Amino acid sequence: QLQLVESGGGLVQPGGSLRLSCAASGVTVRMDTMTEVRQAPGKGLEWVSTINHAGISNEYADSGKGRFTISRDNSKNTVFLQMNSLKPEDPAQYFCVRGNEHSSSWSLRGQGTPVTVSS
Repeated sequence: QLQLVESGGGLVQPGGSLRLSCAASGVTVRMDTMTEVRQAPGKGLEWVSTINHAGISNEYADSGKGRFTISRDNSKNTVFLQMNSLKPEDPAQYFCVRGNEHSSSWSLRGQGTPVTVSS
């Protein structure tokens, strides 16, 4: 079964950190651009970050610049999103997708992992 499995979400205090993982199963994503998006309750999908297949080119939404770092380990078929200095506006369901920042390119999407920021 082709799937992207996210993990690493949870509850963290403002200013805290989380590292999200997105592991591909049944499919190799070594040659694919991968993207992280999020959806807060009652809101639409918001692009967070994109990484190219080699992990050399990374792009970030303004909301995460300087705080989030996207990376990948192609030997493990896994993408990571390190989130530091988490803010009250960061809580959402975080998804990884196979594709770039444009939803028309998405060919696979994970089930998401929840991030909650609260003191």
